[in-house]
Amino acid sequence: MEKKSIPRLVLAGTGSGCGKTTVTCAILQALVDRGLRVGAFKCGPDYIDPMFHSRVIGAKSSNLDAFFFDENILRYLLAKNGADRDVSVIEGVMGFYDGMGLTDTRASTWETAKIAGSPVVLVVPAKGASLSVLAEIEGFLDFRPDSGIRGVILDRCGGMLYEALAGAIRERFGGRVRPLGYLPDLPAAGLESRHLGLVTAAEVADLKDKLRLLAQAAEKTIDLDGLLALAREAPPVAYEPVELPRFDQPVRIAVARDRAFCFYYEDSLEALTEMGAELVPFSPLEDEALPEEIHGLYLGGGYPELYGEQLSRNAGMLASVKSALAAELPCIAECGGFMYLTEAIGDWPMVGFLPVTCFDTGHLTRFGYVTLTAKRDNLLCRAGESIRGHEFHHWDAGDPGGDFTAEKSAGRRWDCVHATDTLYAGFPHFHFYARPQFAENFYRACMKEKKRHV
Repeated sequence: MEKKSIPRLVLAGTGSGCGKTTVTCAILQALVDRGLRVGAFKCGPDYIDPMFHSRVIGAKSSNLDAFFFDENILRYLLAKNGADRDVSVIEGVMGFYDGMGLTDTRASTWETAKIAGSPVVLVVPAKGASLSVLAEIEGFLDFRPDSGIRGVILDRCGGMLYEALAGAIRERFGGRVRPLGYLPDLPAAGLESRHLGLVTAAEVADLKDKLRLLAQAAEKTIDLDGLLALAREAPPVAYEPVELPRFDQPVRIAVARDRAFCFYYEDSLEALTEMGAELVPFSPLEDEALPEEIHGLYLGGGYPELYGEQLSRNAGMLASVKSALAAELPCIAECGGFMYLTEAIGDWPMVGFLPVTCFDTGHLTRFGYVTLTAKRDNLLCRAGESIRGHEFHHWDAGDPGGDFTAEKSAGRRWDCVHATDTLYAGFPHFHFYARPQFAENFYRACMKEKKRHV
C-alpha cells in the first residue's frame, strides 16, 4: 500500500446546469494565474468538461468514475495524476447525490468524493432566490450524515445578496459549512451547450477571453485562499499501484484527433503509451490518408454528424481507412468512430466498411452506464468477458451490431458492437482502466500486425 499527499477538493453541484463547469473553470484559471501547478479531474464519464479543464491548466484532465473503476484504481488514478500538483480540483457530475439509477447514489459525485477522501464544496445557483438558498444547502448537508460538504460557493449571485447570505450561512450552520464566495452572472463568459453537453472547447473561438473574465471575477469574489486551505486538509490518498505490462516491441497506433473526433479518455491513451505504443495523431477531416507504417487505428467518439460534408468529401482518407480495415489493421471505433465506418451518416457517404447507415433519432438513444459482455472472441477479449462502459448518442444505426451484449443495472439488455479478431466498432465507449486486459489485448494485436509486415 502506498500513500501520497494530494491536496484536493470536489466542486459538486445541486444539479445539472447549476454552474459547476463555469465555476470550476473560473477557479482553475485563477489558480493557474497565481502560478500554481493545478490538477483537474471530472467525476463520471463525460468527455467535454475535461477538454475545458485541459485548455485552462495546459495539461490533461482525468476522469474519476466510480462505475468504471474499482475503488483502488480510482484512487490510483487520482494519486498518479495529482502527484506533482499543488492542488487538484475535481468537478462533479449532475447533482451531488445523483447516481446510476433514479433513486440511488451509486457512481454519484457523493460516492466518488467518499472513495477519493476529498472535502466537498457545493456550488449553489442563487439567481432568483434569497433565503431559500439556505434551505437548499441544509437539504444537501442533512440528506446524508456523511455528506462531506465543507464549503459553499453561490453562482449567479450579486455582491449584496452574497454578504447577507454568507452571514446567514455562518449563523445557521455554525461552522458545519463555510461560505467560500460567489461568482456573479457573467453573460459574456457563458459557455454554450448542444445535444451532448457543452460545445467543445476547441469550438469556442473566444475561450481565452471568457476564461480571463471568469478568473478575474473569481480572484475578486471567491475565497481562493480558503479553497486552498480546505484542499490541504484532505488526507493522503492510499492505493495499490496498478502495474501495466511494458512490451519490448513498440507499435505505432494512429489516433483520430480533430473537431469531429475528440472524445477520448486521456488515461486510456496513456495506458497504451506506457505499454510502449507511439500514438500518431491524424485528422479524418484534413489529412489525405492514414499515417504511414501504423499497426493499429483508434477512432474515438465526437461529432462526425456535424462535419458530414467535409468528412464525405475527403475521398482519399475514406479510401485509406477502408483499405486498411480490409487488410485487417486492428481498429477500435467508438460511437462517432463507428458511425464513420458505416456506409453513410444521414445523406453523407462515409467509409463504407460496415454495411450500415446512420440516422438521427432526435433524442438520446440507449444512453447511460452499461456492462458489455462479449458473445464471441474478438480483438479486445474472449467470449464471456466483460467491461464497464457507457452509451450516449442521438444518432443510431440500422444495425448497431450483435457481438456484445449491453446490460444496464436495472436489467435491460440489447445487442451491440461489430467485433472480429481485428475490429471493435460500436456505440458503447469504454475506459481501458475499467479492465486493463483489453488494452493489453489491443496492443498484442498491433504487435501481431507489425510482425506481418517485417
